[in-house]
Formats: sequence, C-alpha cells, structure tokens
Amino acid sequence: MKLFRFDADIGQPIELYDSKGLTITRIIEPTDCHVSTVCMHIEPKGVVGFHQAVYRQLFMVVNGEGWVTGDDQERHPIKAGQAALWEAEEWHESGSDSGMMVFVVEGDEIRPEDFLAPV
Repeated sequence: MKLFRFDADIGQPIELYDSKGLTITRIIEPTDCHVSTVCMHIEPKGVVGFHQAVYRQLFMVVNGEGWVTGDDQERHPIKAGQAALWEAEEWHESGSDSGMMVFVVEGDEIRPEDFLAPV
C-alpha cells in the first residue's frame, strides 16, 4: 500500500480566467485518450473564472457548497454529493462563499448520465 496527499498544500494556485482562491492538485493526466482528473480547493469567496470547457467536464463537490453557472451565467447552488456536467465548448463558472473541495473529471468519453441520478 502507498498513501498519498491531495490537499491544497501540495497543489498549484491558479489565477487563469480571473480565478481567485483556487488551488488545483493533479490526480490523473491523459495518456492515450483524454481523461484527466484534478482536485480543486476553492477557498471561501473563491471563484473559478468564466471560461470554456475544452472537453466534457464533470464537477463533483465532495465537501462544502457553492454555485455553478453555464452559458447563461445564472448561478445554481451545488453542495457535497452533487455534480455539474458541462459539455465541450460550454462556457461556465463556479465559486463558493464558504469554500468547497471538488473533483473534476474531464474527457470526451465520460458518460456520468449513464450512472448518476439527476438533482
């Protein structure tokens, strides 16, 4: 057995797209096909700035709560145990007043709608 950390202390601060209070720890990088996974630590009052998804992107909240938007920039609440799916090229943004930890899986072949229940 090997033990690993994925907390914010070993992550990389991100300021792209005017993001604030965001640290990302890489978990899985793409190899033959594109599927990547990161752990996002969004601080209180943190924002992942408005940007376009490159691939389908599943944003899974594992701790805390916040909000997500799509192309229309309308904020929708999201909390631990819930996920948002953005399509490739869809504009989106997310953030939190109190902080949240999120796993993001992205890739053209991910199909969460085959397994997850709608909110």
